[in-house]
Amino acid sequence: MGLSRNKRPTNLEKHLQENIVGQEHAVSLVARTIRRKEAGWQSTEKPLVFLFLGSSGTGKTEMAKAVSTHLKLKETAFIRIDMSEYQEKHDVSRFVGAPPGYLGHDAGGQLTEKLKKTPKAVVLFDEVEKAHRDVLTIMLQLFDEGRLTDGKGETVMGNKAIFFMTSNLGSDAITDFWKKENKQSGLNIQKSYLNIGQVKIPDNFQQEVIQPILKRHFKRDEFLGRINETVFFLPFTEDDLVQLVTREMDKWSKLANSRHRIRVSWDDSVLKVLANGYKVDYGARSIIHEVERRIVNNLAQLQGEYEDIVKGIRISVERESATLRAVMKMEVLDHHDRVRKEISI
Repeated sequence: MGLSRNKRPTNLEKHLQENIVGQEHAVSLVARTIRRKEAGWQSTEKPLVFLFLGSSGTGKTEMAKAVSTHLKLKETAFIRIDMSEYQEKHDVSRFVGAPPGYLGHDAGGQLTEKLKKTPKAVVLFDEVEKAHRDVLTIMLQLFDEGRLTDGKGETVMGNKAIFFMTSNLGSDAITDFWKKENKQSGLNIQKSYLNIGQVKIPDNFQQEVIQPILKRHFKRDEFLGRINETVFFLPFTEDDLVQLVTREMDKWSKLANSRHRIRVSWDDSVLKVLANGYKVDYGARSIIHEVERRIVNNLAQLQGEYEDIVKGIRISVERESATLRAVMKMEVLDHHDRVRKEISI
């Protein structure tokens, strides 16, 4: 009798699925790789290093945060560094600390001081492509040796940390490939990028298209060679967009009820109306903006008009027939009368 393979998701994978919208392949790859390290199938002398590629707003930063919360690290153990602040040669001193006799020596480095306090940290290097090459040299040493020497001459260990780098490099190529694959599958790709299924990035695309882009930019094979996994974040599917809209609507409806005594309800068809505001270049941020523009702004307007109501306001959001428009219907409940109002959003 053969051994059966356990394909059930790990606790980390479940946690990531609950906190990340879509990105099934990215979630699975990150969870498997971290599990491998936790199980002892990874060098203890070197840290785990990920490179997250994809358009803005597709969940790269959220993935790193979700890993940190799953590992139950204290808040200071999630270290986020904006690499756009390290574009100049002299920024190395802020990164690892200035040498003796230089201004800022006592303060130490932005990265090194935090790693000293929490060596088992989750570190996010945001927009890594913007970092100066000398900063990248420091990062390479940290990734390759699991430690580095700071401006005070002290050894800082990083072998127990998990490093995530995010970048928009190759995002246009990734999106173009994703659209091409879906066209070949016979799916209807609309301007709003609805009705699109999951696409898996094949190895040859990474080697023939993405790797040359990374090599041209970083100009250092040894830096790219120390990345354990390159993870692709794809544009959202229709189901993903509906889930994003639902999260935003739930968030704002709870706030409306707790702060302003406004009860908000909506038809499921409204979710697709709002999902149509998706713009691939802005990712989830375009959905957040669409809900704020069409829902929250009108809620605020109605609340301002009837802020003295004693019993509260009920508002329903419904789709107008087959159009991509919606209507907000309001019923004000007071001691003596009912006021009804309807506005298109």
